[in-house]
Amino acid sequence: MHRQIRIGSRDSNLALWQAKFIESLLQQQGIKTEIILVKSEGDINLTSPLYEMGVQGIFTKTLDIALLSKKIDIAVHSLKDVPTQLPKNLKITAIPKRANVKDALVYQDPNFKISDNAGITIATSSLRRKAQWLNRYPKHSIESIRGNINTRLEKLKNTPHWNAALFAVAGIDRIGLEVPNKKELDWMLPAPAQGALAVVCREDDPETDSICKTLNHFETATCTGIERSFLRNLKGGCSIPIAALAIVDKNTIRFKGNILSLDGVRKVEIEMEFSIGNFENAGKLAALKLLESGGDKIAQELKSFMTE
Repeated sequence: MHRQIRIGSRDSNLALWQAKFIESLLQQQGIKTEIILVKSEGDINLTSPLYEMGVQGIFTKTLDIALLSKKIDIAVHSLKDVPTQLPKNLKITAIPKRANVKDALVYQDPNFKISDNAGITIATSSLRRKAQWLNRYPKHSIESIRGNINTRLEKLKNTPHWNAALFAVAGIDRIGLEVPNKKELDWMLPAPAQGALAVVCREDDPETDSICKTLNHFETATCTGIERSFLRNLKGGCSIPIAALAIVDKNTIRFKGNILSLDGVRKVEIEMEFSIGNFENAGKLAALKLLESGGDKIAQELKSFMTE
């Protein structure tokens, strides 16, 4: 009989949904579970822009510490928030099947139409979304919005000069929110690993590792692995304007990635295809091609910005 698995989670509605989703998968195998709540710095500070808070691992650090100190047995994260380099003695043991990868525009006025007219204000705390939006709509204004999904929706409702805000579709869908004025953005490339979850455990806990490995979805793990390798080889954290998406199409993996300047004026984008049987270096090859195509100049500027 396996011991009970203690699942660490942040206490937002979305984080709890994620933890309970993993809990349900484990319970289907007859595993006893307990959810333990841990508050992260990213949840506590709702005013500072993410890039001012040393964003690398900001939503995962507290859970990782609880995991390393053996207060919990696994941590459940949004994979896009997980640094490409995990702390020593921690490992991603499973990546379940991915949800919707797209971003969405949520707007207040049901008659609102997107145009490139000046005077339109969009709210987002994501530099990636901001850069891609300004690349497409350079006359718009962007303002920062922080907090969990419910908090951001409430802020949008109570800020009259904001026309709309940008959200990840997966987050809205997972907690079952009814958002009537929502438009999925087919043109906006998502963050690497957006829509996927990560189950993290200690390397010195083979029993938990073995149990949780059964939750892994090969196609999702493959595609997000390529996207995260692309990000790692560009030396980018989860807060800068780097986007990537890998999709399996029969025996081919189709990859698209881009990097933008912070103001959205400059964009370098690439598309590549890889064989499903030969994708080990796909992320690195894609990153090198992007850099060679002019992305190196933008990447260097972004690196300077992040270290200022």
